[in-house]
Amino acid sequence: MNCVVLLLSVVSLGVSSQPITDGQRLFSIAVSRVQHLHLLAQRLFSDFESTLQTEEQRQLNKIFLQDFCNSDYIISPIDKHETQRSSVLKLLSISYRLVESWEFPSRSLSGGSAPRNQISPKLSELKTGILLLIRANQDGAELFPDSSALQLAPYGNYYQSLGADESLRRTYELLACFKKDMHKVETYLTVAKCRLSPEANCTL
Repeated sequence: MNCVVLLLSVVSLGVSSQPITDGQRLFSIAVSRVQHLHLLAQRLFSDFESTLQTEEQRQLNKIFLQDFCNSDYIISPIDKHETQRSSVLKLLSISYRLVESWEFPSRSLSGGSAPRNQISPKLSELKTGILLLIRANQDGAELFPDSSALQLAPYGNYYQSLGADESLRRTYELLACFKKDMHKVETYLTVAKCRLSPEANCTL
């Protein structure tokens, strides 16, 4: 019995000697929010795919692999190795730009269901959280010297009157890109958060 009490005392002492910092708390909130958005993006994309015929899915997937997302203009790590070598500030900067690039397009994802209507406000909350993390980590550096560079054009002619086939392709593209970008942001924030724990294994 005494051994158990002693062991619990040691464990408690170890936990109390490593308090959770404000930075860690902010990172945890940001990661939780982007995980929610990524899961929502996956669900919306899966729901849309389930309405398509097998041949439609094949053709749309083929087109999307040849196409690109608006956010591809944002320079980001090309693989997991470059992601792991990137600084915390760089990962936060890229995450911020990716989230901001969806502020306007996300309006087209809203409507029709409660989960869809969560997208825009959740993106806004995530953007605010990432900005707080940037300010805490930038140490006076000028992160966005050209704010105009952040303003990406909306998704081509998505908002124009389109034929049935073209509208289908645009919806597929929008949902696929949203899922892809939320996965990127989740990865970057998770790696950046891990950097706050030197003893942690941050490999992807």
